This record gives sequence, structure tokens and C-alpha cells, in this order.
Amino acid sequence: MKHPGYIFILLLFLSSCVSEFVPKTTEDKEILVVEGLITDQPGVNTIKLSKSLPLGTRSTANPVTGCTVKITDDLGNSFDLTETNNGTYVTDATGFQGVVGRFYTLHINTNGANNITYVSYPTEMKSVPAIDSIYYEKTIIDKTNGITTAEGCNVYLDTHDPTNQCKYYRWEYSETWEIHLPYLVTNRICWLSGSSDEINIKSTSALEEARIVKFPINYISNETDRLSVKYSMLVNQYSLNEDEYDYWEKLQNFSELVGSLYDMIPSSVPSNIYCVDDPTVTVLGYFSVSASSSKRIFIDENFKGVYNPYTSDYCVADTIYNGDSIPNLNTTVWIIATSTFPPPPFVVTTYVKGCADCTVRGTATEPDYWDDGKKKH
Repeated sequence: MKHPGYIFILLLFLSSCVSEFVPKTTEDKEILVVEGLITDQPGVNTIKLSKSLPLGTRSTANPVTGCTVKITDDLGNSFDLTETNNGTYVTDATGFQGVVGRFYTLHINTNGANNITYVSYPTEMKSVPAIDSIYYEKTIIDKTNGITTAEGCNVYLDTHDPTNQCKYYRWEYSETWEIHLPYLVTNRICWLSGSSDEINIKSTSALEEARIVKFPINYISNETDRLSVKYSMLVNQYSLNEDEYDYWEKLQNFSELVGSLYDMIPSSVPSNIYCVDDPTVTVLGYFSVSASSSKRIFIDENFKGVYNPYTSDYCVADTIYNGDSIPNLNTTVWIIATSTFPPPPFVVTTYVKGCADCTVRGTATEPDYWDDGKKKH
């Protein structure tokens, strides 16, 4: 039998072998990060400015406030941006709209004690074709005795450019889905929203025809309740030049290789922005200039095995009969069901507010476009 002391020393040795790995780097501790996109669509265009943090820092980047930001074009026009939130600068919705064929340049002046000027290289807004179609296919996740018990959904996109001019594409999407609480409470039906968090790009430069077929935009698993009632996705398609495509491709490869190890874009990913005062200073991010087209899809079909976050085991705390007082008066409870027939009368309570009010997760206001799809379940 081993002595307990040996076991303790072994455990101490094993635990000491686990430590956080922070790669050595010569990059500056604080680097300007630019996130910006202008399109040919009406509305507000946004530029976000922040300072990156050192590798291994588990915090979000710091916004850069108080800057003078403007966009100029190759015709000599200048458009000032206004800071709305810390580090967020927007164009005038009625005063600026990108035009295909023009070249745009971003100008940033940090002001303050360290007055530093940054400028982007002039970038042409290239035309983009319309999205031909967006469609989905069910996928079988699990079977039991030959019977499908769990299903997911792949969303695909087709597009092509009849002029064969647009050869580099990027896609983003916003998603909305409807949820129903299983209880007859006031806020029973809600809508939740999300947006893409992956890089979706494709090049047709090596093809004879600028045509993309069955490009996978998103996979929806049964581990969420997105497919429980009705789901919608709005896909935005952007035109890219070759340099920007190279930027997104390197960023995509980097994120896939290291995951969340780094909390900042590496300097090996090229930017189209430079520091006028000192061209050796690293700038992260990209000023994107893209024409845009969009298309929406609705999915209103029954999917098997979809996750239900509102099971009775999770939601129901107690059932109280005959008007008895609610127990645990020091704990907040909500009523999720009441009944006076058949007798005896009772109420069902929960300790989870979200089981009695779906606005904990979403909004009870139906989106304007919601009736454009198939009818609800």
C-alpha cells in the first residue's frame, strides 16, 4: 500500500503542471483596432474604434473616444461621423450612402494629448449580385430503433454574377426565432434575435463562372429552441476586393487554429489602415467598402427532438390547492398556471421568472416582417 504522503506529493506535482500559456510576443500592448463597414444601402454606417489588450488578458478591448472621424470619396466629397456611444462613430443616415464604382477613404484623428492620424487606403465599392436563393435541408442527428428522434437543419445559399465581375464574397446574417412558453401566462409568446459570429467567405476567382451553389451559411442543431416554432434568417451578401478577401481568409484561418487563445487580431492579418505619423505603427482591423444585397428565409416545420428549456422538472416548483398560502415567503415565486375547474382549485408556482415571462429572454413585440413567412404552428 502506498503511503498517503506519496499520493499527496504526486497530486501536488500533477497540479503544478497545469498553467496558463501566454505566448511571447513583440506586439504593442495597446494597438488601435478599427471595425468598419460602409455599403450602398440606405441607413447608418458604423465605425468602431478600440484599443486592443495584451495577449492573455481576459477583458474586452477599450473603446477609443473623442476622435474626429470622416469618410472621403474620389470626387472630393467629405462626410463627418458622429460618436453615439463610446468608441462608436456613425454616418448621417440621410447624408451618406455608398455608390458603386467610387473609392472611399477613412480618416481618423485621435485628438487629445496624443494627436495621432490614421488613414485607410482608397477602396473601391464593387458591385454585388443578388442572392439567387436561400434554402434548408433537414439533417438526422439521432435514431432509435430505426426511427428518427432528433433533427437539425442546414441552411444553404446559391448566388451568381452574370457579369462575372464579383469574384469575392462575404456573408453575414441576423436570425430571429419565435418561442412559446408551455404555460398560459401573460407574456407567453416572444421573439429572440441573434447574429452570425463566424466568418463566411467564398472566392470564385479560380472558376470559369462566378457561380456559388449550396454554400453552407449556418447549421442549426437541436440543442437550442430555434426550431421549436418558427425561425427566420436574413442574409447579407457583400462584395469584396482581393485584398479584403485575403484579410478575412487569414482571420478565418487564425480563429480556427487558435480559437479563443488570443483576444486580439494578430498583426500578421493585414489591415488597409496605416498611421500617417509613423507608418511602422501596427493597426488592426479593416475598413470594409462593399455593395450589399440581402434575402430572407423562413423555416416553419416540425423538427424532432428540439431542446425544450421549459420542462416541468425545471419550471414547476410547487402546486398549491384550495387557496393555501404560497410557501417560502422569503423567496420570490411566480404563478405559471391557475385552475378553478375541476375542483379543488389550484395554482402552480415557479422560482424561475423566465418560465412565467418570456421577455426575460426576448421581446413580446412581433417583428414587422414576421407574417411574410409560413403561418405559425
